[in-house]
Amino acid sequence: MAALAQATRLRTFRLLVEREPEGVAAGELARLVDVPQNTMSAHLATLSQAGLVRGARQSRMIIYRVDLDRFRAVMLYLLQDCCGGNVTLCAPLISDLAPCCAPIPKAG
Repeated sequence: MAALAQATRLRTFRLLVEREPEGVAAGELARLVDVPQNTMSAHLATLSQAGLVRGARQSRMIIYRVDLDRFRAVMLYLLQDCCGGNVTLCAPLISDLAPCCAPIPKAG
């Protein structure tokens, strides 16, 4: 949670979520967020250490992507832990999430 508490890292994380599954090169992230490349590198290191993003080298660039499995696990933990299994607490939260996260129908 601390990794996402800083505004630039949160903005970077949001950008990476929007760009799934392609990912974004570190230099492009710096340009999009309007921070120096060395500053972006420090932010990406923090997000990587938190397990929220992963970088993969492609030629001379490092392409960053969100670790969606890790993000899902964190969200699930928060819902389960905060609600403590209390349906009256969890149901409104899940209902609020459903419109933005409806499953994409499979083709065919």
